[in-house]
Amino acid sequence: MLGLLFRILSGGTVQADDLPVRIDGDVGVGGYYTRSIIGGKPDLVSVLPYGYFDYGRIFLRIDTFGYKTMKVGYGYLEIAGRIRQDGFNADVPALQGLNNRQDSAPLGLGTMQVTPIGAVFFNAFHDINKSRGNLFEAIYVGKLDTPHLTFYPLTGVEYQSGELVRYYYGISALESARSAYAVYQPSGSLNPLLGIMADAGLGGDYHLNLYLRRKWLGDAIQSSPIVDKGIMDTGFISLNYRFR
Repeated sequence: MLGLLFRILSGGTVQADDLPVRIDGDVGVGGYYTRSIIGGKPDLVSVLPYGYFDYGRIFLRIDTFGYKTMKVGYGYLEIAGRIRQDGFNADVPALQGLNNRQDSAPLGLGTMQVTPIGAVFFNAFHDINKSRGNLFEAIYVGKLDTPHLTFYPLTGVEYQSGELVRYYYGISALESARSAYAVYQPSGSLNPLLGIMADAGLGGDYHLNLYLRRKWLGDAIQSSPIVDKGIMDTGFISLNYRFR
């Protein structure tokens, strides 16, 4: 995959229909929430910048960023990365004897296809950090306008490869010898998800966004001895200025 990324970057695939080099979209600040699925670890709550915008061929979509290369269908072939906070420290009694897990650093290819019936996202990532695993996802996002709110319902599925699942939720032989857990070496996991975003105009170009998503974890993750939940909930609320 990394070789393909290099060929795209060096192969002159950018076409002549360059996009306007200006911010087009939302920039603001948000409060973010992720429900912990690891036993003994608290939920993650943070206040961070928010962005969902294009700048020419560069884009930022909340936690996904990248560069648009050649035109494909209703969108572009994109070189993409993702910001993930999936690591954790084994600094609680329930995880005694386990190694810390570092955040993944997904890098890969994707596309956003804005069709007449909604937007479809396809992404294929490889973790260039510790796990060396792969993450694939397909997501559909619709749009529903009301007099005061715009809703964006979404549905999709992600697949985490065995390497990714084993790094975060597995128990190695060495960890088993140091802890109360048996060895656990899972395979890959298919995780369906549903979510919705609501967009409210506050006057002028200011907007308030509310996002909620639920992901159902596959058996390979749910069966881990350090996982104590079968679902992962995430969400945020953000105040944004919309550049046009």
